[in-house]
Amino acid sequence: MLTPWVLGDGRARARPATEAYRRAHDGAGDTRHNGRVHAPSDPPRPAGPTVPSTGARRTDRHAPPPPLGVRVAGDGVDVAVLASHATAVELCLVDVVDAEAPGGEDGPAGPRFRERRVPLEGPAFGVWRAHVPGVRPGQRYGFRVHGPWDPAAGLRHNPAKLLVDPYARGLVGDLVDHPAIRGHAGDDPYGPADPRDSLPFVPHSVVVAEPGGALAPRPRVPWSETVVYEAHVRGLTQRLEALPEHLRGTYAGLAHPVTIEHLRALGVTTLELLPVHANVPEPHLLARGATNYWGYSTLGFFAPHAAYATRGAQDAGPAAVLDEVRGMVHLLHEAGIEVLLDVVHNHTCEGGADGYHLSWRGLDNAVHYLHDGATPARLADVTGTGNSLDFRRPAVVRAALDSLRYWAEVVGVDGFRFDLAVTLGRGASGFDADHPFLVALQTDPVLSGLKLVAEPWDVGPGGWRTGQFPPPMAEWNDRFRDAVRQFWLADAREASHGRPGHGVRDLATRLAGSADLFGHSDPPLLRGPVASVSYVTAHDGFTLADLVAYDHKHNLANGEGNRDGTDDNRSWNHGLEGPVADVTRAAGASGPGGSGPGGSGSAPGSGEAAFGPGVEIAPLRRRSIRNLLATLVLSAGTPMLTAGDEMGRTQRGNNNAYVQDDETSWVSWDLSPWRKDLLATARYLLGLRREHPALRPDAFYTGRPRPGTGVPGVPDLVWFDAEGELLDHGTWHDPHVRTLQMLRTAPEPGACDVLVVLAGSLDAVDVTLPGARAASGGEPERWSLAWDSDWEHPDDRVPDPDGPGGLAADGAPVDGTARAGDVVVLEPLSLQVYLSPTSPR
Repeated sequence: MLTPWVLGDGRARARPATEAYRRAHDGAGDTRHNGRVHAPSDPPRPAGPTVPSTGARRTDRHAPPPPLGVRVAGDGVDVAVLASHATAVELCLVDVVDAEAPGGEDGPAGPRFRERRVPLEGPAFGVWRAHVPGVRPGQRYGFRVHGPWDPAAGLRHNPAKLLVDPYARGLVGDLVDHPAIRGHAGDDPYGPADPRDSLPFVPHSVVVAEPGGALAPRPRVPWSETVVYEAHVRGLTQRLEALPEHLRGTYAGLAHPVTIEHLRALGVTTLELLPVHANVPEPHLLARGATNYWGYSTLGFFAPHAAYATRGAQDAGPAAVLDEVRGMVHLLHEAGIEVLLDVVHNHTCEGGADGYHLSWRGLDNAVHYLHDGATPARLADVTGTGNSLDFRRPAVVRAALDSLRYWAEVVGVDGFRFDLAVTLGRGASGFDADHPFLVALQTDPVLSGLKLVAEPWDVGPGGWRTGQFPPPMAEWNDRFRDAVRQFWLADAREASHGRPGHGVRDLATRLAGSADLFGHSDPPLLRGPVASVSYVTAHDGFTLADLVAYDHKHNLANGEGNRDGTDDNRSWNHGLEGPVADVTRAAGASGPGGSGPGGSGSAPGSGEAAFGPGVEIAPLRRRSIRNLLATLVLSAGTPMLTAGDEMGRTQRGNNNAYVQDDETSWVSWDLSPWRKDLLATARYLLGLRREHPALRPDAFYTGRPRPGTGVPGVPDLVWFDAEGELLDHGTWHDPHVRTLQMLRTAPEPGACDVLVVLAGSLDAVDVTLPGARAASGGEPERWSLAWDSDWEHPDDRVPDPDGPGGLAADGAPVDGTARAGDVVVLEPLSLQVYLSPTSPR
């Protein structure tokens, strides 16, 4: 039977030492760590009355370690936690005794608690364990860890601090900015231990039973058909008025039929969610009452972030929050949409040495965190967050794999995007593509069949590793982002000042799937272009609309003096910084100019003439958005869109809105005419990709004919210049060349050849349409114009019913077709797509 001990005011008090602690401490003597011998620290404050656990037999220090965490088992729970340098560990069972106590020195306004302590047995291979009867799901708990306080040796045990279970399936409560949440007293992280009890100021772990009920089968979308949509759980639906108010910004709202219909109509197959692991603000944000909106500050790798659940689920507790997350995945699967989670296994929320003392730091600081090997021990930060998890340690690798399996098997997600994935592959000599963690991802029977995506860099030495992760992993392709922005925006900006750009060579490499990055394997070309997760924007950086409206970041609202965020944006404001008014009579009203590149009005030509400062650049900005979007969607590789870009979302020039949990970051669903046109365009382009196999290859191009496609001499990919001639070596390397034609032949009989024509000059361009089949004995191409980025809406092209065959004066094929050798005119900075059907076999 559990014997309660009341901690009525939330403060720690002097108590008789427990027998468990005396047994553990009596043989401590000198304690060895990293080859150093040091005197043990003063004993921590004695623990209070305890409740017994079962199994009082002598600890087998070489018993196989049990599953970590607190798991419901029989008449109670099985408890296991890693604390290999500790001298004693207690499970602390926490009960609320006063839900609405006033704030004061004893704690913030809110609950007061009762705490019962259970000594754990151990350690066996560093793990402390017990079976504790009478504990049921819903029980709050934490750990207190006794041992040396020797920060210079990397040891930071402080039993005054209630620690979160790294394996907790649920967390409750907020982190309160109070000195007690740090392990050290004062400002010196190498000074003495802080004696204040942290229990009232920190989140508590909660016992959660394994959920029941089958989930819908995984959609298992082939990589070649995958379209990724990066979204924030709250940000996607917080302003979606078509949802019931209580569902906006929640897991349930994400799976509402209205949201699902938008994703399906757009053509999304795979939803990639920004972090949903339980997280808290970093120390510098907590101190000023701000939050990490993106969520890259993890406190629990197994617990869902409760703030994204409906109020009803939050009030019901962590089990209900977990059920809501599983329900979201289930409904998305029923709609044929996969779910990937952005996971942050490279660091934790605890920050640098002067940061929080919430979990890993107090349990086993020397094991969990990467240190520089110096004396005094200092954290090695390769993530830019103050700490890095040490993936040289089997315990760290195990924890990450356990978390991934849990979310895959219990929650049912379809894969993961690994934030700063280079950190996860760092061994003794830096990044290693054969690192045990990466090998485990390839061989684990649960994980190897999922979609696995690396962010292939960190901020440590040798941290840029794009293309160097092993299959079956895909990778974010930052080189694609940079090349596309460079061609359409940065080089165009330079051209407007009479300066040369970078030509077409790098852009062409990215359009073809980046074989220079992802083709190195054994055997070669094994990964294919689908390994390139291609993107132009992501959660960090400018939105698509802001790329064409701002030359410089505008991040003052983040509170860091505009120092945060990158300065390498490769954007172009088209001559005027910020939004412009674009008002037409057809739009019905003028807009504030804060709604993106074209303000709130419709396109010129849909009504009477537009007016307002800078209005003449609004159509060009919108065309630039369409150029960027089309280049992304029509390239070989796996396209990733950022939520809201399809509707012209703006962050008003903020390119690092990680602290903006407001309308700056939330997707706006109030669509002005030009935004409706853009949404229709995005749907149309993704439809083209879906309908034409030539636009979604699953193997790299070789420049040679494909076997079995009808015409043996037709290559799979051919490049042409503006005159319809094959590109030669000089043209490839000429920085002044701004026109490129990419011909991809049909991969199967009856499918269409696809020609993409890119015109990056500031003047209209005459382009001779090429052909490849006639020269190889096939039927000459008959090109049909499928899309032009000059069109505000896909329906804008209307053939002239009275026009003759061939081409109209503006260069458009009025009967819908043109032949190889015909000359067409492309508007400045525009892109056209042509289709030519092939004969079925």
